Amino acid sequence: MNIENTKAQMRKGILEFCILSILNQKDKYATEILDTLKSSQMIVVEGTIYPLLTRLKNAALLDYRWEESTAGPPRKYYAITNKGKDVLNELDESWKALNSAVNKITKSK
Repeated sequence: MNIENTKAQMRKGILEFCILSILNQKDKYATEILDTLKSSQMIVVEGTIYPLLTRLKNAALLDYRWEESTAGPPRKYYAITNKGKDVLNELDESWKALNSAVNKITKSK
Protein backbone atom coordinates (compact mmCIF):
# COMPACT_ATOMS: atom_id res chain seq x y z
CA MET A 1 0.00 0.00 0.00
CA ASN A 2 1.27 3.44 -0.94
CA ILE A 3 0.39 5.61 2.05
CA GLU A 4 1.29 8.86 0.26
CA ASN A 5 -1.17 8.03 -2.52
CA THR A 6 -3.91 7.32 0.04
CA LYS A 7 -3.25 10.63 1.83
CA ALA A 8 -3.31 12.51 -1.50
CA GLN A 9 -6.65 10.90 -2.38
CA MET A 10 -8.08 11.96 0.97
CA ARG A 11 -7.01 15.57 0.34
CA LYS A 12 -8.42 15.56 -3.20
CA GLY A 13 -11.75 14.27 -1.94
CA ILE A 14 -12.25 17.23 0.37
CA LEU A 15 -10.70 19.96 -1.78
CA GLU A 16 -13.94 21.24 -3.38
CA PHE A 17 -15.46 21.65 0.07
CA CYS A 18 -12.39 23.57 1.26
CA ILE A 19 -12.35 25.90 -1.75
CA LEU A 20 -16.04 26.70 -1.45
CA SER A 21 -15.53 27.34 2.29
CA ILE A 22 -12.61 29.69 1.61
CA LEU A 23 -14.57 31.65 -0.98
CA ASN A 24 -17.62 31.81 1.26
CA GLN A 25 -15.55 34.06 3.53
CA LYS A 26 -14.10 36.38 0.88
CA ASP A 27 -13.51 36.59 -2.89
CA LYS A 28 -9.95 35.56 -3.71
CA TYR A 29 -7.68 34.93 -6.66
CA ALA A 30 -6.05 31.54 -7.21
CA THR A 31 -2.76 32.34 -5.45
CA GLU A 32 -4.64 33.53 -2.35
CA ILE A 33 -6.69 30.33 -2.37
CA LEU A 34 -3.50 28.26 -2.60
CA ASP A 35 -1.90 30.27 0.22
CA THR A 36 -4.96 29.77 2.44
CA LEU A 37 -4.90 26.03 1.78
CA LYS A 38 -1.15 25.82 2.43
CA SER A 39 -1.40 27.81 5.66
CA SER A 40 -3.84 25.15 6.88
CA GLN A 41 -1.41 22.35 5.91
CA MET A 42 -3.60 21.41 2.94
CA ILE A 43 -0.81 21.19 0.38
CA VAL A 44 -2.07 21.62 -3.18
CA VAL A 45 -0.15 22.42 -6.35
CA GLU A 46 -1.23 24.94 -8.98
CA GLY A 47 -1.78 22.18 -11.52
CA THR A 48 -4.52 20.76 -9.28
CA ILE A 49 -6.34 23.95 -8.36
CA TYR A 50 -6.83 25.58 -11.75
CA PRO A 51 -8.78 22.71 -13.35
CA LEU A 52 -10.84 22.42 -10.15
CA LEU A 53 -11.69 26.15 -10.18
CA THR A 54 -12.73 25.81 -13.84
CA ARG A 55 -14.89 22.78 -13.03
CA LEU A 56 -16.56 24.63 -10.14
CA LYS A 57 -17.16 27.64 -12.38
CA ASN A 58 -18.63 25.48 -15.15
CA ALA A 59 -20.96 23.93 -12.57
CA ALA A 60 -22.13 27.47 -11.67
CA LEU A 61 -20.78 27.12 -8.12
CA LEU A 62 -18.25 29.92 -8.67
CA ASP A 63 -18.09 33.06 -10.71
CA TYR A 64 -15.13 35.33 -11.37
CA ARG A 65 -14.22 38.89 -12.23
CA TRP A 66 -11.02 40.49 -13.45
CA GLU A 67 -9.36 43.18 -11.32
CA GLU A 68 -6.36 45.31 -12.14
CA SER A 69 -3.30 44.67 -9.99
CA THR A 70 -0.55 47.07 -9.02
CA ALA A 71 1.82 44.09 -8.80
CA GLY A 72 1.47 42.81 -12.37
CA PRO A 73 -1.23 41.67 -14.78
CA PRO A 74 -4.95 41.71 -13.92
CA ARG A 75 -6.09 39.03 -11.49
CA LYS A 76 -9.08 36.72 -11.75
CA TYR A 77 -11.01 36.88 -8.47
CA TYR A 78 -13.30 33.96 -7.73
CA ALA A 79 -16.57 34.33 -5.83
CA ILE A 80 -19.03 31.72 -4.60
CA THR A 81 -22.49 31.86 -6.22
CA ASN A 82 -25.82 31.27 -4.52
CA LYS A 83 -25.84 27.77 -6.00
CA GLY A 84 -22.31 27.32 -4.62
CA LYS A 85 -23.53 28.35 -1.16
CA ASP A 86 -26.32 25.77 -1.37
CA VAL A 87 -23.81 23.07 -2.33
CA LEU A 88 -21.46 24.24 0.42
CA ASN A 89 -24.24 23.82 2.99
CA GLU A 90 -24.93 20.29 1.72
CA LEU A 91 -21.23 19.42 1.80
CA ASP A 92 -20.95 20.84 5.31
CA GLU A 93 -23.75 18.57 6.52
CA SER A 94 -22.19 15.57 4.77
CA TRP A 95 -18.78 16.40 6.25
CA LYS A 96 -20.19 16.58 9.78
CA ALA A 97 -21.89 13.19 9.37
CA LEU A 98 -18.82 11.58 7.80
CA ASN A 99 -16.47 13.08 10.38
CA SER A 100 -18.69 11.82 13.19
CA ALA A 101 -18.84 8.31 11.70
CA VAL A 102 -15.07 8.14 11.15
CA ASN A 103 -14.42 9.40 14.69
CA LYS A 104 -16.69 6.72 16.13
CA ILE A 105 -14.90 4.02 14.15
CA THR A 106 -11.34 5.20 14.75
CA LYS A 107 -11.83 5.93 18.46
CA SER A 108 -13.18 2.44 19.11
CA LYS A 109 -9.87 0.72 18.29
